[in-house]
Amino acid sequence: MPTTLATRVIGTDSAALAAAQRVLADGGLVAFPTETVYGLGADATDGRAVARLYAAKGRPAFNPLIAHVTDAGAARLLGRFDPAAERLAAAFWPGPLTLVLPKAPGCTVADLATAGLDTIALRVPAHPVARALLAAFGRPIMAPSANRSGHVSPTTAEHVLADLVGRIDLVIDAGPTELGLESTIIACTDAAPALLRPGGIAREAIERVLAVPLADGPPDADAAALAPAAPGMLDSHYAPRAALRLDPSVVNDGEALLAFGPGLPPGAERAVRVLNLSPTADLVEAAANLFSHLRALDRSGATTIAVTPIPHEGLGEAINDRLRRAAAPR
Repeated sequence: MPTTLATRVIGTDSAALAAAQRVLADGGLVAFPTETVYGLGADATDGRAVARLYAAKGRPAFNPLIAHVTDAGAARLLGRFDPAAERLAAAFWPGPLTLVLPKAPGCTVADLATAGLDTIALRVPAHPVARALLAAFGRPIMAPSANRSGHVSPTTAEHVLADLVGRIDLVIDAGPTELGLESTIIACTDAAPALLRPGGIAREAIERVLAVPLADGPPDADAAALAPAAPGMLDSHYAPRAALRLDPSVVNDGEALLAFGPGLPPGAERAVRVLNLSPTADLVEAAANLFSHLRALDRSGATTIAVTPIPHEGLGEAINDRLRRAAAPR
């Protein structure tokens, strides 16, 4: 896609939101903040706008997108809710939860946005700017993370511009996002709700609402790689330019170090740069810092980033998922 657009950065006042609404209505692309990361918005009902979104991101067309809507009522016009989905929506919307549901009859979302699947991914964001934009636009907005496909997700407007300047129309700058980690994705398409992507709501919180354990899906990893059921499921994803080396016993000369907790591994003094996700081992703080720290270490010039272990509990499950995908072969 040619990088010829004059990307403008705007604020969050009513005039700015009106400008963003007009761009979306004309089939343009608008990056906007959510409570998780910045999303790249296009009119979900306009196949040509969705095609421009795929092109701007360099995103494989088989990777489905998340439709953002104002509330559960709007979501029910697009997807069929079973009792489990209704409980989850009541408990966690607005918020960082995406539900993958069978498409409702008469679903108006463009087929390209759902990658030809008979399911749709739906979310009701909590960020006031995202909610105001959705209310003003009056239609669902497809909004994957506002970055080049496979790159580190953006948590500031500056991150968006680093990847997409000249490729999109507008960026709504509302400062850093609060959570800094994408939404949890749950499939409610058969008898057992399944965790497709860990994210901003921990597995344990979801299981408390459902009163049953979540299944892990999809069961066929090869099929998921060929035709993902939800965003963020490709093996290589969220990747900086530098290679990631997970759980190192020692930091090698010339590496950058992404640390967690009060202790550093041997050789940390030789690192090109050291950033700590949370010196106090707080997983919420670590999630909020993950993508911004990866981007900063990627700018250090190191060809490899060593990453110390993260506990695999609560938000740690989602953090480890992103790190594993970022470290996958490309």
